[in-house]
Amino acid sequence: MVSRFPPGNLNGTETPIRSSVELGAVVREQRKHLALTQLDLAGLGNTGNRFIVDLESGKPTVQLQKVLDLIDLLGLELVLRTKASWLANPSS
Repeated sequence: MVSRFPPGNLNGTETPIRSSVELGAVVREQRKHLALTQLDLAGLGNTGNRFIVDLESGKPTVQLQKVLDLIDLLGLELVLRTKASWLANPSS
């Protein structure tokens, strides 16, 4: 999928995501930063508006591939890494 939007999180920071609600909030913030409505994003992402509403409200059962496609469309990416706190004490 080729994105028409600037790559990366526009504020240049990493945001740890620990819940579907936190992910939804980041998606909403980026969508608004790009001046898109939920309907705009649904159309660009080839999905329904209900999916966008569910994702942004933190519904934990949204389809992962659709989420990945939408965050890519918004110029975001998902990066998994080992937690620093776990690295410091992996036996706990």
